[in-house]
Amino acid sequence: MGVVNVTPDSFSDGGRFLDPARAVAHGRELVAAGATLLDVGGESTRPGADPVAVDEELRRVLPVVEALAADGAAPVSIDTSKAVVAGEALRCGATIVNDVTAGLADPGLLGVVADSGAALVVMHMQGEPRTMQRAPHYDDVTREVAEFLRARLDAARAAGIRDDALLADPGIGFGKTTAHNLELLARLADLRATVGVPLVVGASRKSFLGAITGDDLPADRDDATLATTVWSFTQGARIVRVHDVATSARVARLLDVMSRATPEGVAA
Repeated sequence: MGVVNVTPDSFSDGGRFLDPARAVAHGRELVAAGATLLDVGGESTRPGADPVAVDEELRRVLPVVEALAADGAAPVSIDTSKAVVAGEALRCGATIVNDVTAGLADPGLLGVVADSGAALVVMHMQGEPRTMQRAPHYDDVTREVAEFLRARLDAARAAGIRDDALLADPGIGFGKTTAHNLELLARLADLRATVGVPLVVGASRKSFLGAITGDDLPADRDDATLATTVWSFTQGARIVRVHDVATSARVARLLDVMSRATPEGVAA
């Protein structure tokens, strides 16, 4: 899943693709690099980020969603927590809604997704972007994240969203310390078994990686991100959400070949 941030303040590439034409061009570059999904967002969810008004978020994302969906090269996801934005993006051709609040910020979002027949990614976050990194605490982070995700998946099903259209994201970096993030990654297989739907993992360029490797700049964390890509896929994740698509796409192809290797060659 390639990241298309149409924002001035995202932690990794804020402002680079705020112009819709540049954002569309970037999305096409990600597809050429191997992205099989595109995630378009118009509101930063970095720690401390300010909220964005509905009209402004619509202005940012709709031209980008419409153009990339019209290409037909990769399904488009809309990264939003607002029912209105989700609905308009789905009408413009998006087929997935990626909500970092799992339908809690705007309860109408679940109904919008259900009515459209779209897929939904529910994510765990402790708190909200402005406060989530202020001393996050868990007694058992994997158990608590799993319980939250299962509850939100049940809410999505109750709203009418098909079970085969649901995915879950543990929310790496969203209200979690470095230790919490590492434990969630270490226990991805357990988490996948507990939530019972495909997992999306978004660790790309996040600050906990820099805390481990010493890379202060987000763009310098792509090697560390690649390690999380390999780990996540080997632990059963279905999708990784990344900024540097090319390396993750190559790794995914290699892992696929290795998984099908036999003494007689590579199975079809």
